[in-house]
Amino acid sequence: MAGRIDARLAELNIELPKAAVPLAAYVPAVRTGNQLFISGQVPMWNGELRHVGKLGAGYSIEEGREAARTCALNIIAQAKLALDGDLDRIVRVVKLVGFVNSTGDFNDQPKVINGASELFGEVFGDAGKHARSAVSAASLPFGVAVEIEAILEVA
Repeated sequence: MAGRIDARLAELNIELPKAAVPLAAYVPAVRTGNQLFISGQVPMWNGELRHVGKLGAGYSIEEGREAARTCALNIIAQAKLALDGDLDRIVRVVKLVGFVNSTGDFNDQPKVINGASELFGEVFGDAGKHARSAVSAASLPFGVAVEIEAILEVA
């Protein structure tokens, strides 16, 4: 039986990607107490790297927003795996840290990371409202446009 959040994803016609396996020496999620820390997620979709580019150098804000949304879907997929398939155990999205692969003069990182923040609001409602940082990076792994990590409160 699908839970409330799974039903909400279906209502929004949102499919989650398969949770990606780590490509380096880390684990995708760590739970301590009532917090679940999700490692930085890049825009992968079922093993396929997407959204390679640099904001401010030919990669648009809208493309960056889509990359951020894909990262957010990967965060949800990792949370689902870590919580034994039960997304209803997510009490609140506490914090996101978004890294934007951008040129030195690009300053719209918050607009890019909104792609993730808005998705969390759509899926989790008020529990999706979170603290956030949106920062520039000179480069990101595999040349991706965005990487996002998350802290979730869980039951």
